[in-house]
Amino acid sequence: MRFVIITGMSGAGKSQTIRCMEDLGYYCIDNMPPALMPKFAEICFQSQGKIEKVALVIDIRGGDLFSELFNGLDALRDAGYTYEILFLEASDEVLIKRYKETRRKHPLAVEGRVVEAVEAERKLLENVRKRADHIIDTSNLLPRQLKEQLNDIFIQGKQYQGIIITILSFGFKYGIPLDSDLVFDVRFLPNPYYISTLKQHTGLNNDVKDYVLKWPQATEFLNKLEDMMDFLIPHYIEEGKSQLVVSIGCTGGKHRSVTIAEALGKYLVEKNHRVVMSHRDAEKDNKLDK
Repeated sequence: MRFVIITGMSGAGKSQTIRCMEDLGYYCIDNMPPALMPKFAEICFQSQGKIEKVALVIDIRGGDLFSELFNGLDALRDAGYTYEILFLEASDEVLIKRYKETRRKHPLAVEGRVVEAVEAERKLLENVRKRADHIIDTSNLLPRQLKEQLNDIFIQGKQYQGIIITILSFGFKYGIPLDSDLVFDVRFLPNPYYISTLKQHTGLNNDVKDYVLKWPQATEFLNKLEDMMDFLIPHYIEEGKSQLVVSIGCTGGKHRSVTIAEALGKYLVEKNHRVVMSHRDAEKDNKLDK
């Protein structure tokens, strides 16, 4: 039996996650009091196979009841029940933006100050996060991408190295992405924009991709970039980083950056990393893009 406890930051996507887990065949309960976990686990484990996959959402909405989480986890362990903790998080900026857009009140925002509430919740959940078996940062994830991550972990059984790597292509003319951890400039490569048959396409097009990658400097750059990722990623993981945003930019974010981003993403997937691809500016107005 697989027993999953879902927790994490408010606004990080727990509601979306529980819906995805239901689609994956899990018996799901939202906002369960932690003190009830041991008894509920006993019922599930004694169901003689009728309940094989369970997911519980437990978070600070429970108020003072949430403080019983560690006691509940210890009771599960003492009773011999195995469980996994899935922790969902996102950057402060993203969480605040989500609350502003939905106009919902943060559970800890007594007087409506979301900024202070997010900070307080992050401190409150610090020890829970340390005990998590899986951490997903949803800052840059679309609902479809979140479902793919959950499917990989809880259905495919893939073992990752504890970090989500977002490969983000962009155009310098539209600004450098604010959440970038690493930024690489590929404007030194020959530009397909000036080839009439390639101009209207993006780096997702095979002809554009072949054009960009045919140059020796492109191959050499990719080799060096892949080598750098191989060096950096284990150190980021060692430092406890759960989300890495690698931004690759060209002038308009349509051809060269998309091509290089896709090539790097493919390489990292082959290395068994969790990779999220995002092309921020690839579909911007062609008249403005070069």
